[in-house]
Amino acid sequence: MRVGLLADTHDRVPAVRELLRLMAQGGVSLVMHAGDYCAPFSLQPVHEANIALLGVFGHNDGDPQALKASAAQGMATELWESPHSFEVGGARVLLVHDIGEVSQRSIEEHGIVIHGHTHRPEMRTRGDTLIVNPGEACGWLHGAPTAAIVDLETKAVEVLKLTGPEWQF
Repeated sequence: MRVGLLADTHDRVPAVRELLRLMAQGGVSLVMHAGDYCAPFSLQPVHEANIALLGVFGHNDGDPQALKASAAQGMATELWESPHSFEVGGARVLLVHDIGEVSQRSIEEHGIVIHGHTHRPEMRTRGDTLIVNPGEACGWLHGAPTAAIVDLETKAVEVLKLTGPEWQF
């Protein structure tokens, strides 16, 4: 199962829309979001793409109730407090905004850990655990919106990066 990974979208709707388009082209039918949507309207591209979303809140999500209400308008959208542990596609996943807020033991109890917060794409392993930060979908800090696709079975990760002058700062 191929799953899309987003984090730190920070209201940049056009970038989120384009990243979701690339994910759909890549066979993704589920997206995991590691927080910092910011405003409820930032979920609109997810609804338009008709892609299921599992996500956690980040530090900049000022109105979780409004985000949950917006999420309820979409297809199979669930938002939780960070961190959140679940199983999907046979993989035990930990979804967290700031990885510094979870213990080493919690990380090691999962096959895949997805986080955000730093705005930098990162992939590493710790024992049998794959740890992925898809970077910033907004592109506000580092100049290019990024996301990722992970194969839950093989743990192969593909980084998506929007290039071109319309995405650069």
